[in-house]
Amino acid sequence: MTEHLKKERTFVIIKPDGVQRSLMGEIVRRFERAGLKFVAMKFLLPTEKQCWEHYNKDDKWFLEKGERIVAERKKAGLPVEKDAIEYGKDIVRQLVYFMTSGPVLAFILEGNKAVGVVKKIVGATEPLTSDIGTIRGDLTVDSYDLAGLDERAVRNLIHCSDSSEEAQREIKIWFSDEEIINYRLVQEQILYDVNLDGILE
Repeated sequence: MTEHLKKERTFVIIKPDGVQRSLMGEIVRRFERAGLKFVAMKFLLPTEKQCWEHYNKDDKWFLEKGERIVAERKKAGLPVEKDAIEYGKDIVRQLVYFMTSGPVLAFILEGNKAVGVVKKIVGATEPLTSDIGTIRGDLTVDSYDLAGLDERAVRNLIHCSDSSEEAQREIKIWFSDEEIINYRLVQEQILYDVNLDGILE
């Protein structure tokens, strides 16, 4: 089923580093200011099962990533201590370890082109290369190099869906239909109504 543009939904998680750094309010404010509507929200401690299902990688992905890691290790003169596929799985293992280390704030946002708007506000995956003005560019300083050196997941504050299809898949992992609220915001009139009826008295 195709969503109406103004009803497009996307999924966001403020990760444990965002919670621990008391940035939940700042991050939520940025989405509200853009005109997006919160239709579901929960504060929770993710399970390993949820996280593995969320990241949704297969053996082909693990092998491709692992082969790249093996090549990088050989080039750097580091020992190769396991099969390539295990190095690939380590990427998700690190993410799961990070995501289950503390509570997160998960929510669903709705609005015109919500997926694209949220991705623009969030910024590139690596904080070091995220633009100034984005959440990751403004609020944290981590990098792939440092995360790789420490053998951990990049601490980039937030996850957001890459596409509308991905959002629909992720939402089902974290929320039941009963937890999603359909309601009208007063501001939707100024954002979406064609004729702006009823503003003047």
